[in-house]
Amino acid sequence: MPFLPTISTFLILLSAILVAFGWRLIIKGKSSAHKKTMIAAAASALLFFIIYVSRTVFVGNTDFGGPDELRIYYTIFLIFHIILATTGAVFGVVTITLAFKRKIAVHRKIGPVTSIIWFFTAITGLMVYLLLYILYEGGETTSMIKAILGT
Repeated sequence: MPFLPTISTFLILLSAILVAFGWRLIIKGKSSAHKKTMIAAAASALLFFIIYVSRTVFVGNTDFGGPDELRIYYTIFLIFHIILATTGAVFGVVTITLAFKRKIAVHRKIGPVTSIIWFFTAITGLMVYLLLYILYEGGETTSMIKAILGT
């Protein structure tokens, strides 16, 4: 198992699990525990993002190494995951900002939507990880720096 992708996948799954716990806590009226859990979920997602971006820039992204006849399906799935993850991240930043600004009425409305998007992001992220590193041997990896500088 590759080290950094395994850690980053763990972090994104952890963030989704923490979001689920946070959702449950707020339903039970435990707002202080909800706040702490959601901050931990956001921190986990932020750590994922830092690792992902660092790896992308300095190490690179792994190409799909599975059968050629599956490549188009993988690519479509990956694009769906990227759109979902980007949407989830934007919703996440907006949702947590609303909470910190104490705009709770709006936070309550978009929080559940954000959570559902995040759950699907985590699940599709896990599936991308499984397809790239577990089910099939990963393809080539080239860093963005090497690609740009041609080294």
